[in-house]
Amino acid sequence: MAEHDEALTIRPGLVVAGSELDERFTTSGGPGGQHANRSRTRVELRIDLRRCTTFDDHQRSLLVERFGTEIRVVVDDERSQMRNRALARERLAARIRGALVPQRTRTATRATRASQRRRLDAKGRRSELKQQRRRPTDQD
Repeated sequence: MAEHDEALTIRPGLVVAGSELDERFTTSGGPGGQHANRSRTRVELRIDLRRCTTFDDHQRSLLVERFGTEIRVVVDDERSQMRNRALARERLAARIRGALVPQRTRTATRATRASQRRRLDAKGRRSELKQQRRRPTDQD
């Protein structure tokens, strides 16, 4: 378990202190020979929302509602620990940014008269096409 002093910038004015981030490095799984088996390039980056002082109560409640009490990102895309670390930090910041964007409420609207007419016309054409495919009856 490694804690770094590098701050994580979510957006201007919102920065998570490096001491509030928990960073772990482990070996990547799968094939790859000696490099994959010995190099600790896989990065796991966590932030515990219960003890994080960066967010106000409203922001914290939005994040907890979305992710639970901990946000966790795991990256093992690259061979380089530095690159995986940078990717993990980018992804964590993007997840937090996305969760803090206010969700627009949907406004109920009605279909226009023209769109209703188009829909019924299309249904009629489809019905007519299917009627033509049927086997003729004795009365036809």
